[in-house]
Amino acid sequence: MHKYIEQIFISSKKESRLIIGLMSGTSLDGLDVALCKISNSGIKTKVELLNFTTVDYDDNYKNKIKAVFAQQKTDLEQVTLLNPWVGTLHGAMVNQCLAKWKVAAGEIDVIASHGQTIYHCPAHQHGIEDFGNGTLQIGDSCHLAVKTGIITLADFRQKHIAAGGEGAPLAVYGDYLLFSSPQENRVLLNMGGIANLTYLPKSTDPSVVFSSDIGPGNTIMDAYVQQHFSGLHYDKDSEIARKGEINQNLLNALKINNFFLMAMPKTTGPEVFNLAYLQRAQCASNTQDLSHNDILATLNRFSAEIIALAINQCTEKLGQFSLYASGGGIHNPLLMEHILSLAPQITIIHNTQVLGIEPDAKEAVLFAILANECLAGHAENFGNPAQGIPKTTMGKISFPI
Repeated sequence: MHKYIEQIFISSKKESRLIIGLMSGTSLDGLDVALCKISNSGIKTKVELLNFTTVDYDDNYKNKIKAVFAQQKTDLEQVTLLNPWVGTLHGAMVNQCLAKWKVAAGEIDVIASHGQTIYHCPAHQHGIEDFGNGTLQIGDSCHLAVKTGIITLADFRQKHIAAGGEGAPLAVYGDYLLFSSPQENRVLLNMGGIANLTYLPKSTDPSVVFSSDIGPGNTIMDAYVQQHFSGLHYDKDSEIARKGEINQNLLNALKINNFFLMAMPKTTGPEVFNLAYLQRAQCASNTQDLSHNDILATLNRFSAEIIALAINQCTEKLGQFSLYASGGGIHNPLLMEHILSLAPQITIIHNTQVLGIEPDAKEAVLFAILANECLAGHAENFGNPAQGIPKTTMGKISFPI
């Protein structure tokens, strides 16, 4: 038997496994690295977050990715070269974390790598006959495995599409396994570049669980700040937006998109919601002369309104429920205030720390859970094909040398 196949077999039979979850989101702020001790699988899954950090990306990384990110037409040579480069760089970052944490590579069962999304393209978005859903994450897992010496699972989204999904959101699998509660109706809200939610009624019936993208979270706001405020990557503490006024004409124009009329579940990305989207809305509303402050104030309200609308729609008949938030949006106080004001049934927005998972680490942890399911779980543990949640395990396996 191949030694790494034997190693996977041994890992799958353990009572618990050490798995490193990696997440690199569309905000391009850094690589989230979560060292998790995961016990059991399926609905019996238990996670202990042993260590977590975000390794910041430098401007060189950001500029290289931005050159190909969410671009319908791009440099194919650059994409080809970036794929191994990102994988090797992420491997080096994992090695740095392990050295800092004084953990030997040999102690880790597997790495679960999300990779770096550069294009997400569901069928409803591209509308091209003969083609289905598509998505592309770079950061080759073989290079990551060789760099770290650790078996690596990656490219999770491709299996999801092959099994009938749109490749996103994948958070629903981990959300259901970790956070379902027979005592409480829950909505898990993640506000990254794109906002998404998972609907978890206390019946814990998988046939009614679903996850869906909502629309832009931070993506347009962050891109606008980076374009117009040198040295800033986001509107820290909503300082810029608070100095502006919401422009109703621009806000109305921003909300005109067929995506918002589609039933959940659905997926989208910065390929749709970007600075070009903002520019078209400004032209349509004749608001090209607004100040930067007014534009950011309006973008902040835009994200809040579409998030609150989705929450209100999916909880309309739910009765009492609790909202648990994660992602960069929880650090935007004005966004959080707007959501509370627009969803009157919510009196408080918890973050996932009260459920035992640091909110900034949540997505990296969820990919570690997907890897754990691939190793030790069973496809029948959870799924809801009618809601775009195929009953399948995910992850391609790469061996070190």
